[in-house]
Amino acid sequence: MALLIAAEDPRTPDVKALLQTHLDFCHEVTPAEHSFALDVEKLRAPGITVFAAREDGQLLGVGALKELDSESGELKSMHTAKAARGKGIGTAMVRHILEHARSIGLHQVNLETGSHPPNEPARKLYESLGFQPAEAFGDYVPSEFNTFMSIAL
Repeated sequence: MALLIAAEDPRTPDVKALLQTHLDFCHEVTPAEHSFALDVEKLRAPGITVFAAREDGQLLGVGALKELDSESGELKSMHTAKAARGKGIGTAMVRHILEHARSIGLHQVNLETGSHPPNEPARKLYESLGFQPAEAFGDYVPSEFNTFMSIAL
């Protein structure tokens, strides 16, 4: 069966569990004051859409788009289940989120991710899809723990 990516409530039990895995990873590899992953309740805020990638009903990955303004958004909460890594789930999720961003009229998507080795696979994924290094955006303050990237749509 094909991979299905769709918007889902972050409180759905398996989605909530994978989002918690993501939050735990972020707090494990980045000091709390430089970790900006959102918990489930914050992901329910207006202007944030959470997506789930499923195959045969099994959750393989999550990701979210936060609308920053009428022109730009932010990629958030990207995480692939450990058993599904290396199968293109992250690539499919980012492409889906970028297409969604285009469909709602956004012209740019930004992201913040960690700058240390545990975040290298994520940075490589984003680079492979066209994201470029960028300046800090929104309320972010640059630090040695953070990397900022952006893509024009």
